[in-house]
Amino acid sequence: MNKPLRRIAIFCGLLVLTLLIRDNWLQYVQADELKEDEHNRRVAIERYASPRGDIIVDGRAITGHATTDGDFKYKRTYKNGAMWAPVTGYVSQAYGATQLEAIDDGILTGNDDRLFFRNTLDMITGKKREGGNVVTTLNGAAQKAAYDGLKKQGAKGAVVALEPSTGKILSMASYPSYDPTTIAGGSTADGEAWNRLQKKNNPDDPMLNRALREVYPPGSTFKVLTAAAALEHGEYDSADEKTDSPLPWTMPGTTTELPNEGDLPCEDATLREALRVSCNTVFGKIGADLGNDKMLETAKKFGFTEEQFVPVRSSASVFSDDMNASQTALSAIGQYNTAATPLQMAMVTSAIANNGTLMKPYMVDELQDPGLDTIEKTDPEEMSKPLSADNAQILQSMMETVVKEGTGTNARIDGVTVGGKTGTAQHGVDNSENPYAWFISYAKADDGSSPVAVAVVIEDENAVRDDISGGGLAAPIAKNVMEAVIESKK
Repeated sequence: MNKPLRRIAIFCGLLVLTLLIRDNWLQYVQADELKEDEHNRRVAIERYASPRGDIIVDGRAITGHATTDGDFKYKRTYKNGAMWAPVTGYVSQAYGATQLEAIDDGILTGNDDRLFFRNTLDMITGKKREGGNVVTTLNGAAQKAAYDGLKKQGAKGAVVALEPSTGKILSMASYPSYDPTTIAGGSTADGEAWNRLQKKNNPDDPMLNRALREVYPPGSTFKVLTAAAALEHGEYDSADEKTDSPLPWTMPGTTTELPNEGDLPCEDATLREALRVSCNTVFGKIGADLGNDKMLETAKKFGFTEEQFVPVRSSASVFSDDMNASQTALSAIGQYNTAATPLQMAMVTSAIANNGTLMKPYMVDELQDPGLDTIEKTDPEEMSKPLSADNAQILQSMMETVVKEGTGTNARIDGVTVGGKTGTAQHGVDNSENPYAWFISYAKADDGSSPVAVAVVIEDENAVRDDISGGGLAAPIAKNVMEAVIESKK
């Protein structure tokens, strides 16, 4: 072979070798990356080639599917979509997925590695691949009571209900909401619906999950945590001993008196009486006396300062670590920098109702394969012990007094022991923004156990700056949610 031909042959051989290396690199080294690339349309076509599995509540699917024209054969549908959106999130051919739809996408599409053997068997038998199911802890009646209550008020707000003994989320409602079905496809109509839902076009921000992602000043509902700190740190030993609470009381390092909301019997009031009528002076002074460190310690035990994953992420609730005595006093009554998600305040109430033990909140009971066999089961898990059983029971008796003869009488349920606490929190510069009306509560069974703890918050321009707003606007919703849970357990 002459020299020019030899060079051409070597060059062609190198080209073939390069192609082989490149081909093997693409097929083996980059296979997974290319398979998951969002720009690989074949992946998207495969994703929507079969129906997704369902999200289950009370043994029934709250999701479904519909066929569409074009490359994507199926799209997601939702039953009572607006009511369940804070739980399910959405899955869209155009806009991706959120919340349970995103977190458990592998199970719902059938692509999860834990379904490998079943998918292999289906491949051998020629059966079309199916998605598995996500079984939630939600209680349908409680969710309806929560959502309908918020909708009736016609104001922004949220409700979270927990089962104190396990941490199961029984209700998680947010209002205003949206129907995920309207954005599930990729049509022009879906695009128009998506644009209408965006915050820049809709100041009500219906896609915001207020139960998990919004933090609010908790107002007087935070006083139960301050009372817990006082008991746990030995500031007081019972609900009925008099506190060292002058009236008026000037905040440390200032010339400013901390006002109460009206002419209340707060001078040296007992913890029980101070919680019943909601004395700012008593709980503000307790916070200042305990100091920032002890208050922060107790707040952290209840879950403050850390994000929660249920498994959807919840924003971290706020209690600052660098406050002086007067700032700590304001924080101890749920003002200043203190801010909490509705989930967080439900956790506080749940721990008190569960005799001092806080269970980790969760809303997925189990994951199922397409044959309804359990792939993964969630076991209840203790998160912390914010207070002793004795102190929890003292606090329960105080909260029950609030409902029997205090600001929370609208939460009374015939034949059921109920504990609660109202709150109304002003915010904004010079309190210029809409107030937040709060109510936290629990119901107690005859054996002393608690089947449900609830937190309700409502943003309402008609709320007034006292605890009557929490009792008048939020307490009836909490009552309906508790009744729904109690009735479902009969």
